[in-house]
Amino acid sequence: MEYLSKGILEIHDALKNKEVTSQQLIEEATKKAKEVQEKYNAFVTILEDVQPVEEINHILSGIPYGAKDNYSTKGILSTGSSNTLKDYVPFFTATAIENLEKEGAVLCSKTVLDEFGMGGTGTTGHTGVVKNPWDKERMCAGSSAGSACVVAAGVYPYAIGSDTGDSIRKPAAYCGIVGYKPTYGMISRYGLFPFASSLDHCGVLTRNVQDAALVVDAMKGIDKNDMTSWDASAIHLYESMDGEVTGKKICYIKEICDIKNYPNASDELKEHLENFQQTIALARELGMVVEEVSVDQTLLNAIASCYVVISCAEATSNMSNLTGITFGTRSEGKNYIEEMKAYRTKGFSPLIKRRFVIGSYVLQAENKNRYFFNAQRVRRLLVDTWKKLYETYDAVLLPVGSGPAKKLEGSKDILDENMQILEEHLQVGNFGGFPSITIPNGFVNGLPVGCNITSNCYKDETVLNIAYALESKMPYKNQIAKEVQ
Repeated sequence: MEYLSKGILEIHDALKNKEVTSQQLIEEATKKAKEVQEKYNAFVTILEDVQPVEEINHILSGIPYGAKDNYSTKGILSTGSSNTLKDYVPFFTATAIENLEKEGAVLCSKTVLDEFGMGGTGTTGHTGVVKNPWDKERMCAGSSAGSACVVAAGVYPYAIGSDTGDSIRKPAAYCGIVGYKPTYGMISRYGLFPFASSLDHCGVLTRNVQDAALVVDAMKGIDKNDMTSWDASAIHLYESMDGEVTGKKICYIKEICDIKNYPNASDELKEHLENFQQTIALARELGMVVEEVSVDQTLLNAIASCYVVISCAEATSNMSNLTGITFGTRSEGKNYIEEMKAYRTKGFSPLIKRRFVIGSYVLQAENKNRYFFNAQRVRRLLVDTWKKLYETYDAVLLPVGSGPAKKLEGSKDILDENMQILEEHLQVGNFGGFPSITIPNGFVNGLPVGCNITSNCYKDETVLNIAYALESKMPYKNQIAKEVQ
C-alpha cells in the first residue's frame, strides 16, 4: 500500500497504529523519487542513507519530505542549483530545517530551483529543466519548481521552498497543489541562501491546507540568528482552522480580474477568469461578503519593474561573496581579480548575469535616485494601497497567473506585456511581507489553475481559514498529478 500520496494526518495515524514504519516510508519515497527524477528532473540530490525515526512523538515524526536546494544542510550538497556551488557542502543547517528535525521530520532529498531562486520558469537550474508532472511539455514555474513537482507527483506529502516574488505560490498553481508563504519573519531565514533579503520568505508546498498549517507550525519561531524573525508562539495555525467564514469580507481587484482589460485574451485566459468568478460565487455561498474594488492602473503597471529593480539590487549585494575564493571551485587567472572574473563569467547562467548587471546599474550613485529609490517609493505606495484594503476587508482574493502552466518550448523569462499585471501581482505579498496562500481552484484544458488569498501581516490564521473553507467545497484537495494524454 502506498502512503505518501496521503495527507500528513493520515500518514501519522498509520505510523502510530504501526501499519507502516518510518523505514518503509523512506523506501517508498526513494523509489518514487527515482521514478520522478527520470521523468521530470525535479531533484538535485536524492539521499541514499536516510535514517528512520523510531519514536513517533510529533505529527511530522518519521515522515519524509524534500527541501529546496537553497536551504543549507550540514554535510549534504547544497548548490542553489548553480554551477558556482555545484560541489558546496555546508557546515551548518538552516534553522527552518533544524526546527523540522526537532519534530522528527525526515529529509530525503534536495530539489531543483531556478538558479539561486532568480527565475520563474524552473528552467535555469544547473541540472537542467524541471518538467510539469501534469504535462511534460509544460513548466512548473519557479523558482520552487522541484518542490512543487515532487509534491504534485506524490513523492512526499510536503516539500519546503522559498518565495521572493511568487516562487512558492505560482509553482503550486501550475502543479495543482497548495503553496503557502507566511508573514515575513514567521520562519527564520537563517541558512536560506539570500536572494533579496527584504523580499525572501520561507514556506511550504503541500496537497491540502491543513498540511500547510501543520508544517509551518513546526518551521516557525524566533531565531537569534535572524533579526527579522519574530515570536509566533501565540499563533496556532492548524488549531485555529474551523472553516467558519460567515461574515468575512474579501475583495478582488477589477483591473486584474476583468476580462475586458485583456483585449487579446486567449481561450485559456477566458476560461481561467470564468473559473475565478465561480470561486467568488463559492465564497459567497460560504457566507463571505465579496466585493469588487478598483486600484490605480498606473500603480499596478509598476509592480513588475519595481520588483526587478529592488530584487536585482539586493541580489547583487547579497551574492557579491560568490567569488570562487571563499566558496566553490577556483577558476584560473593571473591574479585574484582574474580568478573572480572567470568564476563569475563561466559559473553563472545568462539570466543571473543579466540580473546582476541590472542590480549594479541601479545601485550606481548617478542612477540610485532615479531607479532604486523610486522603486522603494513605489513599493511603499503599493503596500499602503493593500493595507488600506485590509482596513475594510479580511483578505484579497485573486487568480494566479494568466492560466495553466506555460509550455517549455520557446519560453523565456520575459512576459507578454498585456498579461504582466496578472502574472506579477503576487509580488505585492513580498513587498508587504503579507501572508499569502495559493490553492487549486479548477482546470483549464485538463491542466490545474489556482487562486490566491492574501491578508495583512500576522493574519495568517485568517488566510488559512478562508483557504480551508474554500478548499472544503472544491474537489481538488489531495490531488495527485495525472499526465494529460
